[in-house]
Amino acid sequence: MKNKELLKVNNLRVHYPVRGGFWNRIVDNVKAVDGVTITIHQGDTYGLIGESGSGKSTTGKAIVGLENATKGNIYYQGMDITKKLTRRKLKYNREVQMIFQDPQLSLNPEKRIADIIAEPLRNFEKLSKEEEKIRVIQLLDIVGLGPEALYKYPHQFSGGQRQRIGVARAVATHPKLIVADEPVSALDLSVQAQVLNFMKKIQAKFNISYLFISHDLGVVRHMCNHIAIMNRGRLVEVGTKDDIYNHPMHIYTERLLAAIPETNVNQRKAHHENRLAVEKMYQEHKDEYYDKNGEALPLQKISDTHFAAIPKNRVNLLKSGSGKVSD
Repeated sequence: MKNKELLKVNNLRVHYPVRGGFWNRIVDNVKAVDGVTITIHQGDTYGLIGESGSGKSTTGKAIVGLENATKGNIYYQGMDITKKLTRRKLKYNREVQMIFQDPQLSLNPEKRIADIIAEPLRNFEKLSKEEEKIRVIQLLDIVGLGPEALYKYPHQFSGGQRQRIGVARAVATHPKLIVADEPVSALDLSVQAQVLNFMKKIQAKFNISYLFISHDLGVVRHMCNHIAIMNRGRLVEVGTKDDIYNHPMHIYTERLLAAIPETNVNQRKAHHENRLAVEKMYQEHKDEYYDKNGEALPLQKISDTHFAAIPKNRVNLLKSGSGKVSD
């Protein structure tokens, strides 16, 4: 049985005006996000993937209200939160939280951990000092830190521990959705797996949905059940994890997959040769997948779960083969 729809982003656009000329008029727009539509169901981990500058982080910030949408709608449990509904937005702000990329930058260095974690509680709940302290200790326990952390400062913790503190702050208000923007990219490889496994445990405990934003398809494979590939402000491929990893359709998706590091020493030479072949294919054929303005083509339906921004005349050809662009 399919889980209930939690968040629907419909044709989201975030454009930044470019001004110029003698009168400083708007002469153009930077289309950071240009028509993104995604649906996240309760309990899902939805991956939003792309290289730096693709618009993925801007999409996440627009969802939590840190960026203003130029056009489009964001529906949360059927409520259009892009409209000015103050009381309903208060509920949304409580139930939709964010984990930021760099735990060192996202935690106020001048505040103790007790105050950092308690901040959302103070915004949304009326607790006594004693009740607040008990809740913060409980949250620290959930993320594997003891009460001795209460009165320390962020610099006294490792990167992985700081990210756990960020998670504790994000789950303080019992959110239903967490937007995780590159949550492990600032961490050492040895720590990344620990934090990712920990995030999965938190998800199971609280039935949280994640919008997991990343440039790393290797990390996303570990976390996500649905994936959207983003390039130049638009979605170029959307599907289940199996669709994306086993049957990629867009040339950009192939390129990202080929860039995943090979951990098997014996396979590294073959992996390197494949990556070079995919890069050559990308350079030779990429223009077929974008219009004359360099914008991605409209998404085409491949299956009930799989959509890709590919030329119409390639849909049947690709479906009749192995499903890979390079075939």
